[in-house]
Amino acid sequence: MRSPRALVFVLGMSMLFVGICGISYEYTFSRLASDILGNSVKQWAIVIGLMMFFMGVGADLQKYFPDRLNVDNFILLEIILGLLGGIGPSITLYAFGAFHDHFIIIHYFFICSIGMLIGLEIPLLTRVNEMTVPSLKHNLGLILKMDYIGSFIGALVWVFILPKLFNVLEISFFLGIVNIGVALFTWVWFYPWMQYKKAIPLAGLVVMAILVTGLVNGKKITLTSEQMLYQDPIIYSKTTEYQRIVITRSHSDDLYLYINGHLQFSSMDEYIYHEFLVHPVLASAPHRKNILVLGGGDGLAIREILKYEDVERITLVDIDPEVTRLAAEVPEWVEMNKGSLLNAKVMEVAPSGVSKGEKTRLVQRGIGHFRREKIHDQIEVHLYNLDAYAFVQELSGIYDIIVVDFPDPNSDELAKLYSLEFYSLLKKKLAFDGMLIQQSSSPARAREVFLIIGRTMKAAGFECLPIRQYIPSFGDWGWWIAGHDNRFNPEGLKARISNPTDLPTEVRYITKDLINSSLEFGKNALDSPFQDINTLLDKRVSDHYEKALARLR
Repeated sequence: MRSPRALVFVLGMSMLFVGICGISYEYTFSRLASDILGNSVKQWAIVIGLMMFFMGVGADLQKYFPDRLNVDNFILLEIILGLLGGIGPSITLYAFGAFHDHFIIIHYFFICSIGMLIGLEIPLLTRVNEMTVPSLKHNLGLILKMDYIGSFIGALVWVFILPKLFNVLEISFFLGIVNIGVALFTWVWFYPWMQYKKAIPLAGLVVMAILVTGLVNGKKITLTSEQMLYQDPIIYSKTTEYQRIVITRSHSDDLYLYINGHLQFSSMDEYIYHEFLVHPVLASAPHRKNILVLGGGDGLAIREILKYEDVERITLVDIDPEVTRLAAEVPEWVEMNKGSLLNAKVMEVAPSGVSKGEKTRLVQRGIGHFRREKIHDQIEVHLYNLDAYAFVQELSGIYDIIVVDFPDPNSDELAKLYSLEFYSLLKKKLAFDGMLIQQSSSPARAREVFLIIGRTMKAAGFECLPIRQYIPSFGDWGWWIAGHDNRFNPEGLKARISNPTDLPTEVRYITKDLINSSLEFGKNALDSPFQDINTLLDKRVSDHYEKALARLR
């Protein structure tokens, strides 16, 4: 017979690992939902809130379970939870690609079921613990204490350890294995109190075999499930600390980059986008020696900037070092950006006031294929892999041109980079006679997103000028060009942009006439019933973006 002290220890450890798995399941489904649906803050809030609601439902349902089966029910519960939690994300991701119209049913089935099972755990384990700790206050204190400690440990493990070892689907298989481990551990110690001594652990071993197989083949399962989301074959995918990166290649060898499921560029027509991102401003600027590029870790905007011989320094800020690594190493990508991030002399530097990052000096000399390109011996490119908001907030410097090339504001995290506070910081970094250009989504498909960006920039003290151009991969696309409102009036800014004097001969698409036509918008195209702006505390731009997406679905 087991000693009461040993049994108490076993139940405490079981509750600890149950707590670790419970919080980790919540985080895993929240992360999956944000990756495939966007708007991470909203998805995390909905998933965790819904799980907690059904935890309450589960806690109430346990009262209908007979006492003589407490141990059996707890062990069986852990087995079912391990199975659903382990395979749930894989089935959810596959369903999103294969059965998109019914995806939401499957998605919330797993969330609600797992929440209810988690809610059953504490009451059932408390009832089991009554056999060794009959005092309610000590019994409940032990179980809740271990659950809360487990939740804290689970949060740390999920944030700092599991993503470094596994992708999201592999994490779920691993958590399921832990749940089965708790079930079998409890079975060993509480065998005498069980009614179904062989059937339940046998079921646990079968589920364990399924989950181990899933974990071993996790990358294949991820690729198969994720491939359903993309028309072309995936040639690279990785979840970094910041985002999900996927690269696909079409049968005609066109390269496509997706971040969190959103297309960032296609090699088929990216040059149209990047020429309009760079040349309307640089070709008409009185000074362009010192340039700041925010985002643009793909090196494609840098490629266009390097076509101006009088540029002396480019500071490139992109939060994800994996993007800049790929841009410097994937051969097809390097060919696109003309080696703009190659031939770098890397120096480790701790930027003042910023916790992490590095500064890279790129000497553009050209080797091999790129010897045919112009040599830019005097240009320095300083690369910082850190948050753009932290950069403009912490580091000093004044720039002649600022090029802002962030992804669309499809989440609250990105929305802060389109905020009044951020633009106010950028204004301090822009030279008095300097100009800024901001990619601003589609003025046709996301009209209010485009307009709120312009309103927010104006509220920060910029004079703004809208431009648009059709890009086959994206449709009608827009940018805002801006300068200090105490330097430019609307007519003066438009006159400067409409008369580019230094358009490089190496451009593939853009012309002076195209720049002028891009300044024209249809009647009432810039009118809006809204007058709101986007701030850190009121992220209206992501709300408008979500509404625009809903209309397109």
